[in-house]
Amino acid sequence: MRTQLLYSRLLLSALMLGGLLSGCSDEEDSAPAVTSGAQAQAEAHPVHWSYEGDTSPQHWGELEEDFKTCELGKEQSPINIKPSEATINKKLHPVEVKYSPSEVSLVNNGHTVQVSVKGTGNTLTLEGKTYTLKQFHFHLPSEHEVDGKHAEMELHFVHQSEDGKLAVLGVLIKGGAENKELNKLWSRLPQKESKDPTVIDGTFDLKALLPADLHSYRYHGSLTTPPCSEGVQWTVLQQPITWSEEQIGAFRHLFPHDNRPVQPLESRTLEKEG
Repeated sequence: MRTQLLYSRLLLSALMLGGLLSGCSDEEDSAPAVTSGAQAQAEAHPVHWSYEGDTSPQHWGELEEDFKTCELGKEQSPINIKPSEATINKKLHPVEVKYSPSEVSLVNNGHTVQVSVKGTGNTLTLEGKTYTLKQFHFHLPSEHEVDGKHAEMELHFVHQSEDGKLAVLGVLIKGGAENKELNKLWSRLPQKESKDPTVIDGTFDLKALLPADLHSYRYHGSLTTPPCSEGVQWTVLQQPITWSEEQIGAFRHLFPHDNRPVQPLESRTLEKEG
């Protein structure tokens, strides 16, 4: 068990210099990408977890000793964001996102659709610290709530710094105008769970999945899937993006719901830029 735990933690912190199952032979591109917990855990642990029944979020801490943090952790994600109670921190610097059109591949890992991003040129900078984008994935409905209400979906961009720290950029999604760039991914949406990636031709413009306004809420949290590891820097953008109901429905057809319920804020501080 201790060996499994060590392996799981090393797998997350060593991280992956290239895209998940990219199919390339060089070391940079063949190393696995960091995940929200789903893919790394699946490889390190044979334990089945889900969003339903006896293996649902309320039971994750019972399924495996390594999952105890899901039950006992004090800095768990997601949370209910209460804008009126967020602390204004005038010292916070604006979120700096540098994304460019990139080669990507998709995988249906049985818990979500995960998009692995090739290369190291896409970054998130928070308070002078830079994190490199590894992958992004989706939840329906949103995992974070705002004043007790879910958005229709949520997108998580997962990044890692050179010292192994994780930072997740959360983007809420609501129904509305079609996101045309998304169709590059959704036209190849994997309908069944598989370890084999679906490679997207050409490049995908990552900026098309961001709102124009990058004002955010920030807090210290965790992965939202087992093993629920803490020490994750969370940034949730205040402005949502829109997808068409058809685009949202295409994901809902695969995953009717894949969200962890909100967790207590405990003694943490939720901050927003002043």
